[in-house]
Amino acid sequence: MSDKRYVFGGNNIIQLFLGNTSLNKSSKNSSTIARSAGVVSIAVMLSRLLGLVREQAFAALFGAGYAYDAFVVAFRIPNLLRDLFGEGALSAAFVTVFSDYDTNKTKEETWLLASNVLCVFVIGLSVLSLLGCAFAPTIVDLLAPGFAKEPGKTDLTVYMTRIMLFFLVFISLAAVVMGMLNTKGRFFVPALASSFFNLGSIIGGVSLAYILPRYGQEPIVGMAIGTLIGGFMQLSIQLPALRRIGFRFTPNINLKDPGLLRILRLMGPATIGLSAVQLNIFINTNFAASCAQGSVSWLNYAFRLVQLPIGIFGVALSIAMMPVLAKQAARKEIDEMKTTLISSLVMVFALTVPATAGLIFLSEEIIRLIFEHGVFTDHDTRATAATLSCYAVGLFAYSANKILVPAFYAIDQTRYPVIASFLAVGMNIFFITLTIDTFQHLAIALSTSITMLINFMFLISVLYLKIGGLDLRYLLNGFCKTVAGSLVLAIAVVGCKALMGDMMGGNVLQQLIGVLTTIVCAAALYCIVLHFLRLNEFTVLVRKVQSRLN
Repeated sequence: MSDKRYVFGGNNIIQLFLGNTSLNKSSKNSSTIARSAGVVSIAVMLSRLLGLVREQAFAALFGAGYAYDAFVVAFRIPNLLRDLFGEGALSAAFVTVFSDYDTNKTKEETWLLASNVLCVFVIGLSVLSLLGCAFAPTIVDLLAPGFAKEPGKTDLTVYMTRIMLFFLVFISLAAVVMGMLNTKGRFFVPALASSFFNLGSIIGGVSLAYILPRYGQEPIVGMAIGTLIGGFMQLSIQLPALRRIGFRFTPNINLKDPGLLRILRLMGPATIGLSAVQLNIFINTNFAASCAQGSVSWLNYAFRLVQLPIGIFGVALSIAMMPVLAKQAARKEIDEMKTTLISSLVMVFALTVPATAGLIFLSEEIIRLIFEHGVFTDHDTRATAATLSCYAVGLFAYSANKILVPAFYAIDQTRYPVIASFLAVGMNIFFITLTIDTFQHLAIALSTSITMLINFMFLISVLYLKIGGLDLRYLLNGFCKTVAGSLVLAIAVVGCKALMGDMMGGNVLQQLIGVLTTIVCAAALYCIVLHFLRLNEFTVLVRKVQSRLN
């Protein structure tokens, strides 16, 4: 397969920014993905930036320690259930079945399936949330036994867990609505919805954090209630768009509906696979709770920051790609699936490999600029920056896995992501056990990166066999070019830091100028290197921009 086949990978990104719709037939699907991913990326970037503002509020108000440790663990429990039974497994399974119905069934049958899914899951997830409230003390003791050493820490965690568990209902229904909108080609509003989660969390949470102490409540409890407000806003903001595409809710509960049963069957392997992911989180939290106070907070702040490029690049492409892959699979268009996958992976590498280098070499400066305010100390900055560097090692693999997993759903081979997840659990336990005494919380972050790399190698190897090969030569060629460009970027970052050392350690404005200047200079050099290395996607972008300017 020649490189020319993939030139559209860059050309499609051009369509997003320049509005060129004259695509040939072979590149139509990938163009749709690139345009949709670009739209999603803009919305996700806004959401992630608001997420950083939310984390800044946490850092300024609570720092890294007692209160925020308790919040992180309390929020982790509904997040765990959300991934197991809601947003993760449900979203992937629902999009697969809903796309099939949208392609092969009548409009009435398609909307009736959606209404039935909404009704069944409202009831099921509400019951699950109530059970979580009943068993919250036991779950917290299992998740963070080290909290018992601090008086009141376990009780505070249990209290916030019970408040936030019903976030599961809102966020899972939001995922179903997002699946409907994405399948119908509506990407911006669903991606923007998570921004309203962050807005609700920030405005509602911070306001309540100041108000509730007057009534004998811990300030951090206000942030827990803000999470509920944000979840409700994330669901409600999508409902007008859902109505505009023609959906009319019909109260309907049919447990024998073939579409519902198919969704549940697809959710089975997905839930088992995600349970392995959540088991990893459980293990990591358990280890972190046994480390120095603040370890849970440092890990969470760093992971939130590394989620920015993952969300903008990996998740955005995954969301845009999933409906296209599902339709290609339904039509048995295997060659088109292969092209879609390789093009998406090259785009992910070109965006995340330099992001990895930037996060590693600018970690301390970024953390200081964003978080070192209020009660967040210099010690917290250095501990969080080291953690961020360890997480960044696996950034490209984490994002690439977001592309690979939907492909297994599309070809109905869901057991392989399950196997990969349990393989990751074993490797995670093995690595952390060997290194936790020496590296403390850093062992957890580095283990996460290593398991993501192993997951990537396993998934792409199996997918290669299952769909009759992939053009790995083109993929490796693109990866090597992005690595070469990233090495130059890293050298540029180190040089800029040396030249602007005083500015990097100055006031907030000086820090901002120093960090932004470094990022712009390094990114410019990265682009120059890609131009000389003739990375197809980048070359086409430059030519199209030049043609528009002339």
